[in-house]
Amino acid sequence: MNQPDLFAQEMQSEKQPAQKKLVRRSAITDDALAHFRQPYSPEDAENITKEDIFYYIYGLLHSEEYRERYADNLSKQLPRIPRMKKYADFVAFSQAGRDLADLHLHYETVPMYQDVRFSGSLNNLKLTKQQIIGGDDADFYVQKMKFAKKDDKTKVIYNGKITIENIPEAAYDYIVNGKSALEWVMERQAVSTDKKSGITNDANDWARETMNNARYPLELFLRVITVSLETQKIVNALPKLDILSA
Repeated sequence: MNQPDLFAQEMQSEKQPAQKKLVRRSAITDDALAHFRQPYSPEDAENITKEDIFYYIYGLLHSEEYRERYADNLSKQLPRIPRMKKYADFVAFSQAGRDLADLHLHYETVPMYQDVRFSGSLNNLKLTKQQIIGGDDADFYVQKMKFAKKDDKTKVIYNGKITIENIPEAAYDYIVNGKSALEWVMERQAVSTDKKSGITNDANDWARETMNNARYPLELFLRVITVSLETQKIVNALPKLDILSA
């Protein structure tokens, strides 16, 4: 049996000229809702909403077992979304998807990881879950973060005054587009100049002018440690894939 379309195609009404008032519509079809409800008892099926399906898919796409089992398929076409045999597994994937989405959407405000140490000339910084206390704004200017040693990712030189130590190696296991999220932060929270255009991208400008916080690059790094560790915790607790054959 062919899998129903999960996402709605453009509707006739949506081809009309743009309306002044935005209308929110679910991109998950009624057929998809019926499809994911079908394997379960009427009482359980009634509890499944389109929003639950959205988060179920987000949770499922983070499953290492799913990625490994369908690796060849995923490299060639859009992902196929199987149904779980057990309603409890559907619920577990859906809840995991909600928890992951909450982490990933609010990565700029999650608590900063608390177990790092600061060394360097500015080593008296105090760290709470939501702010770094001590130093002046100029002390947090970042040119380019780098590892203190090539084969040791537990220590990162933030700038000439601040070195971050005791970074858990597991924090680098959360991969986004082929690169760990932490290394993505290190790459983007920097000063770089495009060779072709000559345009300079300065993360410090963004921190001061947009975030009103010169400490933003360092705080973001510490928050993404939390995001990475919590993501791995959720992913590692996902159920095994016990799926329906059709």
